[in-house]
Amino acid sequence: MHVTHLSLADFRSYARVEVPLDPGVTAFVGPNGQGKTNLVEAVGYLATLGSHRVSSDAPLVRMGADRAIIRAAVRQGERQQLIELELNPGRANRARINRSSQVKPRDVLGIVRTVLFAPEDLALVKGDPGERRRFLDELITARSPRMAGVRSDYDRVLKQRNTLLKSAAMARRHGGRSMDMSTLDVWDQHLARVGAELLAQRLDLIATLWPLADKAYEQLAPGGGPLALEYRPSAPGPGQTREELYEQVLAALADARKQEIERGVTLVGPHRDDLRLLLGELPAKGYASHGESWSYALALRLASYDLLKAEGNEPVLVLDDVFAELDTRRRERLAELVAGGEQVLVTAAVEDDVPEVLHGTRYTVAEGEVTRT
Repeated sequence: MHVTHLSLADFRSYARVEVPLDPGVTAFVGPNGQGKTNLVEAVGYLATLGSHRVSSDAPLVRMGADRAIIRAAVRQGERQQLIELELNPGRANRARINRSSQVKPRDVLGIVRTVLFAPEDLALVKGDPGERRRFLDELITARSPRMAGVRSDYDRVLKQRNTLLKSAAMARRHGGRSMDMSTLDVWDQHLARVGAELLAQRLDLIATLWPLADKAYEQLAPGGGPLALEYRPSAPGPGQTREELYEQVLAALADARKQEIERGVTLVGPHRDDLRLLLGELPAKGYASHGESWSYALALRLASYDLLKAEGNEPVLVLDDVFAELDTRRRERLAELVAGGEQVLVTAAVEDDVPEVLHGTRYTVAEGEVTRT
């Protein structure tokens, strides 16, 4: 699978830009602040319905415009599709597939798959649990686009449950009438049921990803491992099947209810879990060096790429200003590992930051212009 053409209107710094894309390696080279990352960010948005740089759509719309358009032609084998997303901050986004408007943005998921390497990836190792949960859930959705609906359902149920808990906490603090807990019981069941599905997918992903990540780390930093991935649930227990996980979360919610009512927030569920990253016998966070942390983050991305490729739909590899962050050894090893990808998109401030093995199409990006060289 690869993108053959990218078209943007009022996206980030671009009023309008048209970029033909080839299979193999394409590098966007130019000074910082000229719009290189905006191009690959748009490709990533088609794959995830989100940006790797910001948490909302508003910054993606060019100043003075009220909407942005991302349009791409995508080829998979002999099949070509045209997909379009219209970003409307404060309103519902719109989508088209092959010019049909009878689709939802979520229907676009799975047409484009990406694995994106970026400086922000250090947060996978050094950042908060939310960064690692996002990594897991985006990869789960790339494997199975229907999980976007499960994640949305979980967020909706969590919001409703938190509203009830907050109301109960306020009533308790102000000596009001206690609320009917049967309503909360219903939301407990909903949260446990959807949460069990998300948990099952995460556990399956980790079991599959672990050996791939360990192999990738050995390729990037020979002799530096091994690494291990350990899921840390907020509802601990031995559950493995969806029904066992459901009972596990439901029991943990019951145990935590008194504390949750006091605090007015849900304290148990996938939204409170973490992925513990181990290097040797120690947690990578707090113990790994800067270079080891980079290698770990890169290994997780390489493992993601290997997993999606093995499951039948090779993703677009995006390397956003990564090589400037790496020492010479890691730079060359990473380049050798990704050079054979069906489509590899690279951004770099200077040509020398792109390893020689990544020869291919070159674009110069400067002053809002994207020029093939």
